[in-house]
This record gives sequence, structure tokens and C-alpha cells, in this order.
Amino acid sequence: MKSFVKYTFATVVGIFITLIIFSVISIVSVAGMIATQGVTAPIKDGSILKIDMAGELTERADENPFAALLGDMAATQSLEDALLALKKAAKSDKIKGVFLCGSSLATQPAMAQELRQALLEFKKSGKWIVAYGDSYSKTAYYLASVADSILLNPEGVVEFNGMATELMFYKDVMDKLGIKMQVFKVGTYKSAVEPFIASEMSPANREQVTSYLTSIWNNMLQEVAESRHMDATRLNTLADTQTAFSTPGMSLNNGLVDALCYMDQVKTILQNKCGLDEDEELTFASITDVAKSETLDEKVDKQVAVYYAYGEIVQTPATGLGQTAPQIVGTKMINDLQKLRQDDDVKAVVIRVNSPGGSAFASEQIWREVCLLKEKKPVIISMGGLAASGGYYISCAANRIFAEPTTLTGSIGIFGMVPDVSELITKKIGLKFDVVKTNEMADLGTMSRPVSQAEGAQLQHMINRGYDLFTQRVADGRGISQDSVKVIAEGRVWTGEQGLKIGLVDELGNLDQAVAYAAQQAQLQKYRTVAYPAPENPFEQLLNEKKDGYLSSHLRSIMGEGYDAITFMSNIQTMDRVQARIPYIFNVK
Repeated sequence: MKSFVKYTFATVVGIFITLIIFSVISIVSVAGMIATQGVTAPIKDGSILKIDMAGELTERADENPFAALLGDMAATQSLEDALLALKKAAKSDKIKGVFLCGSSLATQPAMAQELRQALLEFKKSGKWIVAYGDSYSKTAYYLASVADSILLNPEGVVEFNGMATELMFYKDVMDKLGIKMQVFKVGTYKSAVEPFIASEMSPANREQVTSYLTSIWNNMLQEVAESRHMDATRLNTLADTQTAFSTPGMSLNNGLVDALCYMDQVKTILQNKCGLDEDEELTFASITDVAKSETLDEKVDKQVAVYYAYGEIVQTPATGLGQTAPQIVGTKMINDLQKLRQDDDVKAVVIRVNSPGGSAFASEQIWREVCLLKEKKPVIISMGGLAASGGYYISCAANRIFAEPTTLTGSIGIFGMVPDVSELITKKIGLKFDVVKTNEMADLGTMSRPVSQAEGAQLQHMINRGYDLFTQRVADGRGISQDSVKVIAEGRVWTGEQGLKIGLVDELGNLDQAVAYAAQQAQLQKYRTVAYPAPENPFEQLLNEKKDGYLSSHLRSIMGEGYDAITFMSNIQTMDRVQARIPYIFNVK
């Protein structure tokens, strides 16, 4: 018995000591991650800036030191960092050139367009760009076309074969389940509701999709043709007839690529570019390393603030499935803009908008804060990939709006949806309900019955009132009549190129041009640009992270396009009733 107690006690003590040791190791590891956050390798002489055309390109990087520890391994890159890295690389004596490598990059057309413009600007420094891919997707080839040399694996393909949008419709599945979507909307083109009430695109929706896809594709054709010294019509013919299934030799003969090479041959080409011997190793610098190297700005107090507003617009942070997606939280953005308004060092503000919209209520509150900010200092909008519906709502009050030609904007419309699951619950499952109420609409929102005719009329009135307010905000901001706004509104999506012609956009240009204009309006000769909001500190990130958020990131990687549809459905009950959002889950192939 004594031996049993002795060994048991020894085991417990051993386990306790082991736990202490592991806890200390974990604390040291976490402290190490925090201490090294933002620390990058020094740039060596003769380096090559390496830009991977793989994974996903997002507006800003999520600098979370716990992401890998908690299982979020999604390959994302930051457009913000890439643009800054190219600026610094152009001026750095340590960077010899740029190496674009990879086969596929997922991003919005306008973000790819802005990165491509930055690559062209880099070439003005006299430095070289070399691109290599085992194969090239459309977006990867679009970026690679700026290179001095486009290299393709001898077994690779160039998939520059046009653009497509494929929409998913849920009505038939919902019918089988006994679920109906009760829809209230304003806008002929406001087709966010179509997947829930139809089995195919409406003629109006097909018209707008065809229009903006054609605009985006024509931009890509013209830019690639110019860089490759080809005729755009001939390039479009190749897209129709050959590129998706062409042999590497055909891509070479048609002028799409400059050489067919294996990776060892690419290495030799880069060594020659850097003036290295065969036995000397190449030195690469990442986007992050270069972006975080020495600053380009002068040490001055006067700032042009660049505020990043990207993601779905919500009044309060969403939780549960899909919570890893970026959000524009109305309460937070209002607080941030108030601080910028009160900061005397901030002389002008550029709001970088990349949003499909969302809550109409939150959009109205942000609009109000933009108006107050504009009373004290210039406010300029730089539209990214999307600035539609609520994204346009928060933009329309600014002094000037910049957009890329391929930005998707407009979608000035309002809708609301109320799921009716009463058939599923009462007939298919067999649940029964009984209610006592003091007033006719006291049980509004119950699952046991659909919205009544009287309730539907009230909801439609609410939608109509929201649309009238939205169009009036646009009219006031753009200096045109409300009737003129309604002609181009109706929920229709436009590209930035089209938006310029109809008065929704003031100028086609990128973020740099928006910043330069803001500085000019603030009469600044010397200034520095500062990005807002600042990243959360590591401990705040750890406290805010939730396990289901990392599950969401893995589900997104597995399910692809279907993930956004499921998260929309799962969150619809908690959304604001009135939505100002782009007509559907946007995807371009």
C-alpha cells in the first residue's frame, strides 16, 4: 500500500512538473512570436524582390502571430505591402529586379489592375522584371504580361481564355426543404435576392453582368496587348480558339511567352541578370521584408491618413460561421474617423473602400461621420475591387472619388429578405404552434408563419424609404438631382470606367493618385502617409480569436465559392433587415 501511494504521488508530481515545463516553453514561444512580430530579414545587396502569384491577394495583411499556432494557414498576400514593396524596391540600390513566379493568384480584377500598374511604375526605374510559371491563370498572365521576359515551363499552358461569372441558385433546393424567401426590394437590377426566388438570371441581371464583364475583359485585353506589342483583336481571337488548350509551343509562337524553360534554366537567367557566376546563389527578398524595410517618407508631422475600409458593412461585429472574413464595423469606423477628425497632424484623409456593402443602417451612420470629417479636412475616396451599394453609400459624400477602370461600383439599391420556414417546421417536421398576442403584429418574425400581407406592406414601405434616402445621399454628394440618380441607380452594378461616364466617379486612378490629390487639396508640400486603423496588438488578437473562426477559414479553402452562399444563409437571421449590398456573391472566373 505504501509503495502504491509513493508511486502515485511521484506520478502526480511528475505530471505537474511536466505541465509547468510545457507552460514555460509555451509562454517563451508566444513571447518570441510577439517580440519578432514586424521584424524582417535585412535586405542584402544584389537581392531580387520575389512576388508569388499564388494564393489570395487581399487589401491588407492580417499580422497575427497566433494564426499558424491556431491552425489558420491560408496563403494570403497583402496588396498594401506589395505596392509599398515595389515603391521601395524601385529606389533601393540593393534590389536588382523583380521575379514574378507562380501559376494562379485569386483576387479582384481591380486589385490585380492596381498591382499591375505598380509593376509598370517599377519598370520606370530601369530595373528588370522576369516572370515564370509552370502554367499561367488569367490573372497571373495579366500580371506577368508587364515583364521583360515571360518564361513558361515546357509542359505548361497559358489560360488567358476570357471571363465568366457563374451564379448559384438555391430556390429549387429550398422548395424541396419547404423554405421560401419573402423578398422586399427596390431596383430592377438589385438581384441579390434572385438566387432565393428564381432558378436563373433575370434579363436585367444578365444585361448588367454582361456589361461589366465585357468592360473588365476589354481593359485586360488592351493592357496585355499593349505590353506584348500585339493587336487586341488578335489576342481576343487566341482567347477564343487556343489559349486554354494550347501547347507550350503554340503559346511561344503566338507571342504570349518569350521562352520555354525549366526551373534550373530560370535560375541561370536570373543569375545572369544579377551578374552572378553559375556557382553563386541568388538572394531573394519577400514582399514583407521589402515593405517593412527603411521608410520612404520624410520625418514630418503632417499626415495624409489612408483609412482602410474593407469587407462587409455591419453595425456590430458578426460572429459564428464566416467571422474570419474582414468587416467594416460601423461603430468602430465611426470612432476611428472621429479620432482622425480631431487629430491636428492629419491634414487630409483618403478612405480606401473595398466593400460589397451590407447594413443600410450602418452605412448611413458612416456616411454621417464622413460628412463631419469633410467639414474639417479633405476626404478622398480610393475605390478598390468593390465599392458597391453600401460601399458606395459611405463614399458618395467625399470631396472626390477615384476608382480603377475595373472597380465594381454603383448598385444603388435596397433590399430585405425574411425566410419563411413554416412549411418545413409545421408540415415536414411536424411541430405545432399556438400563440396568444395583444396586437396583430406582436409575433412578427416568428418561424411558425409567413409574413402577413399587412406586415409585408410595412416592410416594403421601409425598403422604399431606405432607397429614397440612399438616392438623396448620392444626389447631395454628387451635386445632381435625385431624379438623375434614380436613372442610373435601380441597383445596377457599373465598372469604374462606366461610373466615370455617368457621374458616379470623378477620376480613374489608383491609391497613390488619390493620396497625391488629397495632399494637393490640403496644400501640403511635405507630408507622410500613415495607414489606419493600426493593427491590434498580439494580445488583443489572441483574446479576439475564436476556434470557430479558424474552422471557417478551413471550410472556405475546402468549399470555395459555395462557402459564401452558406455563410450568407446562416447569418441572414441576424442581419439588419434593410440591406444595401451588391446584387450577389461576386465571383469572376
